[in-house]
Amino acid sequence: VQLQASGGGSVQPGGSLRLSCTTSGFTLDYYAIAWFRQAPGKEREGVSCLSVSDGITYYADSVKGRFTMSRDNAKNTVYLQMNNLTPEDSAVYYCAAGLGSYLTTDKSRYRYWGQGTLVTVSS
Repeated sequence: VQLQASGGGSVQPGGSLRLSCTTSGFTLDYYAIAWFRQAPGKEREGVSCLSVSDGITYYADSVKGRFTMSRDNAKNTVYLQMNNLTPEDSAVYYCAAGLGSYLTTDKSRYRYWGQGTLVTVSS
């Protein structure tokens, strides 16, 4: 099982980025997927997660209305569209997968993690 996050970069406040999480070695249909982020000196926090059984997504309050998580099973890829970015969104973003159908940002529920992609929002 492998996950690889990509799409990070440097943008100005108000800008947008789309992160991709390319997966291999497992069938996306059977796994819960989540995005986490970790800023320097801070705990890793859940940003968004998606339930495989019904496609319901959850967003942290800090990103609600600005971030959109989606999944393309045919491409084994999960996306995080991030709009109206602020400096507070700067962090390393990770995608994670866990076997099962659940909707949670509890890190302990996700066994597989990608390597992270850096997002920097600065003027």
